[in-house]
Amino acid sequence: MKFILFANTDWYLYNFRLSTALRLQADGHEVVMLSPPGPFGSRFAGHGLRWVTLPMDRASLNPLREAVTWWRLVRVLRRERPDLLHSFTVKCAVYGALAARVAGVPAVVNAVAGMGYVFTSDGVKARVLRPLVKLLLRTTLRGRRSLLILQNPDDAEAFSQARLVDPGRVRMIRSSGVDTRRFAPADRLPVDGEPLRVLLAARLLWEKGIQEFVDAAKQLHAVGRNVEFLLAGTPDPGNPRSVSPAEVKRWDEEGIVTWLGHVDDMPALLRTVHVMALPSYYREGVPKSLIEAAACGLAIVTTDLPGCREVVTEDGRDGLRVAPRDAAALAQCIIALDDDRALLERLGRRARQRALDEFDERSVIQRTIDVYNELLPRAGRQGQRTPAAGKYPPRPQPR
Repeated sequence: MKFILFANTDWYLYNFRLSTALRLQADGHEVVMLSPPGPFGSRFAGHGLRWVTLPMDRASLNPLREAVTWWRLVRVLRRERPDLLHSFTVKCAVYGALAARVAGVPAVVNAVAGMGYVFTSDGVKARVLRPLVKLLLRTTLRGRRSLLILQNPDDAEAFSQARLVDPGRVRMIRSSGVDTRRFAPADRLPVDGEPLRVLLAARLLWEKGIQEFVDAAKQLHAVGRNVEFLLAGTPDPGNPRSVSPAEVKRWDEEGIVTWLGHVDDMPALLRTVHVMALPSYYREGVPKSLIEAAACGLAIVTTDLPGCREVVTEDGRDGLRVAPRDAAALAQCIIALDDDRALLERLGRRARQRALDEFDERSVIQRTIDVYNELLPRAGRQGQRTPAAGKYPPRPQPR
């Protein structure tokens, strides 16, 4: 069978869905990665995967440009003739579902990891777009041959209350998974005199709690705490709420945080830190950085908000929780971990166990394939194409 995985950045496909693609490939299926052009797409070839580019501006509101993007997607689907299209993020889900209907794709899976900017921001642009996006979601998510994957029960409730989708079409898969063999504990606590190293790894969006992280760093530096604050990630120019590169560089130059930029080898970085902080008030699915940190046995500090609470289920048990937008509370949690290394070790050990129980990617990938099998009951037959009858015209036969 043939599967297309479609996202609005090649970065997302490579970092979050490569393992799923490789599992499908190992099972004898053909997999195509579809995204706008970007620096990560060329890496797919090294894994034996084909990458197709689709010009797409995530921030565009130009109706003509968006119509052209959608029509290009229709043409890609007609040319590739997949058995199943799996689309990620709200915009890709809407465009993908509509294009799949026109192109006659037999089955569609949509995955929305978090409610995102349109549903969470109070900005004028978001408030203007929200009714239109809701209408489009209602139109596109109700296909008879489609299912919706969400990552946390809060999002499932929100989609249901807004009547965006029939609850019977929703499947819950917590996170995109983490390789718990590759992301493993370093089994090393900071020794006497060594600074506590606290990391925030995320897209540099204000709603990820970037300002609160910086303010907490300032507070602890002001009282002479020997704590290092590291920031991994890059600004996201496609998001209106991105931190500017100039601002991040200024923090780094002033010694408030150490900005690492994009990090390719996250397991290696996580083996050098002790705490993962994500004081997010973004409407998360399940944050990848938190499950990676949990797998590495780090103590986690995050908020009691959708997505984040899937990882830290109870304050003081498998992590610490802070109120959103509260830099002082974040600083106090970090002080508590700096002063109590037994607490640091205990929270990290329990976080690791939660990662093994809930977020191991082998389990997550299997659950995803189970969703595919609901729509394509014969997907278990390795390497066989069995599109629904009448969906595509017959292939020309070789002479």
